[in-house]
Amino acid sequence: MAKVDYELIYLQSENARIGLKGLSCFLKKSSQRLKYSVSSLEKENIIKNPYCIFDYSYFGLILFRTYFKSGYISEQDKIKIIKELESNPYITSVYELTGEFDFVVEFSSPNPSKFNKELKKIATLYPMLNDYKIILNIVTYLYPKDYLIDNSNLYVLNSEKIIGGDREIEIFNDNEIKVIKNLILNPTIRITDLASRTELNIKTVKSIFKNLTRKSIVKGFKYNLDINKLNINKSRLFLKLHNLTLERESQIMQYMLNNKEIVQVNKTVGDWDMEIDIETMDKSRIRNIITQIREEFSDLIEKFNLIEFYKYYKRSYLPSYLFKEEVSQDKLVVVPLEKLYS
Repeated sequence: MAKVDYELIYLQSENARIGLKGLSCFLKKSSQRLKYSVSSLEKENIIKNPYCIFDYSYFGLILFRTYFKSGYISEQDKIKIIKELESNPYITSVYELTGEFDFVVEFSSPNPSKFNKELKKIATLYPMLNDYKIILNIVTYLYPKDYLIDNSNLYVLNSEKIIGGDREIEIFNDNEIKVIKNLILNPTIRITDLASRTELNIKTVKSIFKNLTRKSIVKGFKYNLDINKLNINKSRLFLKLHNLTLERESQIMQYMLNNKEIVQVNKTVGDWDMEIDIETMDKSRIRNIITQIREEFSDLIEKFNLIEFYKYYKRSYLPSYLFKEEVSQDKLVVVPLEKLYS
């Protein structure tokens, strides 16, 4: 692998829709050179599988995170299971850990009953997946991967993104649904191509896109990184908290925001209250960060656990069941959300 341009990887991973002109402006390099560099990163699968960050709570969805203890699974069985999980219309993310849990599966469901039915189907189909823990996700905080770069001038380009929580459910019209669906299928699609795919004029598509962003329904566009090829160490820290006051909660969240190597925090209900994703180029930093957290917030932490992250297989923020399709005379018909909820 050629010398890694971490500033380029940072900008691409934090804004998958940034164009060559934007990259050239920030990095002070020619568009031709950057085009080749981006192409190389994609070819080597260092940046891959772009995704659009939607706030699922505006769609009336609940996020359940299920941690599976599968025991030994052959590589062939693992591939089969992952494909089955990826194809489930209620599953938005699938990833693998190294440690106490093997697979993590995120379900976006309109209610707990539907989630339970889908989970039971999986456990019935694959008995080795009948040992699991269920966590209800309340809210997620996404932070930029500032640990990748030293150029503080680029930090201002990205900011904290908050997903989930208490939102008013939006009702989307047919045109909005078409745009949303195509942004899920192809997050980096050009506006002109998006207009063509949705059979809408460019002015309408631009207006819908701007509206979704203004309302914070669309929070951004990112690339997944191959952390193994980049020698990035990633772990998830699980915290069980007690004696939590609003003031101390604000302080611990401010600590997370200020730490460059903390890239995601989930507030949850279940066996633990908080999940903290740490990424760093120096593995020893993970231990240092955990030590700092334990010392700074010893009055809050009842117990903790740490598991290494291995790989994402699927990552999305909206389930495909929202976009039921009917094929009529080779034309795709998208069913509006209000019909699905009725």
